[in-house]
Amino acid sequence: MKTLDPTEYDKPWDAIVIGAGPSGATTAALLAEKGRRVLVLEKEKFPRYHIGESMMPFCWHTLNRLGLAEKMDEIGFTQKHSVQFVSTNGSVSKPFYFFQHYDHPSATTWQVERSVFDQMLVDKAREKGAVVIEETKVLDVIRDEQTGAVKGVKSRTKEGEVDTWYAPVTVDATGRDALMIAKNKWRQRDPMLNKVAIWTYYEDAVRDPGLDAGSTTVAYLPDKGWFWYIPMRDNRVSVGVVAERDYLYRDGVRDPGEIMAREIPENAWIAQHLAPAKQVGEYWVTGEYSYRSRYCADDGVVLVGDAFGFLDPVFSSGVFLALKSGELAADAIDEALAAGDVRAERFADYGKQVCWGMEMMRKIVYAFYDEDFNFGKLIKRNPELRPKLTDLLIGNVYGNNFDDLLAACEEICELPGDLDYGWKVAGGDEENAEKEAAAVA
Repeated sequence: MKTLDPTEYDKPWDAIVIGAGPSGATTAALLAEKGRRVLVLEKEKFPRYHIGESMMPFCWHTLNRLGLAEKMDEIGFTQKHSVQFVSTNGSVSKPFYFFQHYDHPSATTWQVERSVFDQMLVDKAREKGAVVIEETKVLDVIRDEQTGAVKGVKSRTKEGEVDTWYAPVTVDATGRDALMIAKNKWRQRDPMLNKVAIWTYYEDAVRDPGLDAGSTTVAYLPDKGWFWYIPMRDNRVSVGVVAERDYLYRDGVRDPGEIMAREIPENAWIAQHLAPAKQVGEYWVTGEYSYRSRYCADDGVVLVGDAFGFLDPVFSSGVFLALKSGELAADAIDEALAAGDVRAERFADYGKQVCWGMEMMRKIVYAFYDEDFNFGKLIKRNPELRPKLTDLLIGNVYGNNFDDLLAACEEICELPGDLDYGWKVAGGDEENAEKEAAAVA
């Protein structure tokens, strides 16, 4: 691992990455691997707690590119071989075993403690040559007075010292803080996915036998709410409940522990698996978490991971999209630096790639929440589409075609159209046209 002399900080940077979570660390590691001089500014001290513990199988590909796939097993994270769905009466679906779909090392994935997983990624970024400075909060980006392009950032240390840093490209990897979204009012909430999640941890909970011991379970509640059940290391299980705000906070109940205790008996499988368990630690709550940025990039800045957008957690897509967007962004930024052109337009294709994958997953999320839809019905009607559905559930979305799967879903329920934002770039033709239309009005 490289140790940088403090005087090295004054040399020019090729890229500044704001945030050292999975998307930021991935972007930084891959850019540094390409020989780029990368600075990462992280407001917290790692390791730190974070939710998002269940991995999609196709996370393996980015992790393998980073040289970390084998380390996942060395660490000893719980292996995840499938996803299963459970009705309110406790009836369990046939598990979606990843290895039955295809024979590849990525057919086995993991349930991770994010504090350990994220630290691993940060260490890899440092190993590749990126400079990571923790406990340093970025206050804002710095724009060129003449062009308006982002040319750096202003930061503050925990001691209160304010610094300025400059680079041709800045990467917003600030997670749900979403610096660029917040500063520019770019947040676009999903019109239908306004859910609330409450979660905590249990010890001594029941685990299914054999290969199913590490499976992610999605257990239904009335009115299309659901539990996640994620077996982890050290005798611990992550359990969360997700539903509409009016459902969870009905009858004036606001205490998350009371809500969790009330909902557990509503699903027989969850009640049985938690019967001998002891709840440990605190309860966590988050809401209205499905959103996307209006733009994927501006001149001199690119958005990645949760700073770009976040889907409903039902299919565990968060870490996958963070890793994949970080990988795609690193390649696009390296090409832009090589061309000496970091205008927003250079990153339009990057935005379209990320949004295409998000849209495919988003449509299936909408189907999941529709009262007329369930996966059993879909596969019973269209058994030949089980491989395509599994592709979506494992993250094999890029380079794939899902027209037939989506058409079959639309025979059961209504799917949303593509969102008309996210893939656009700030200052592009679409934004200029909107500004002109507003001025005329």
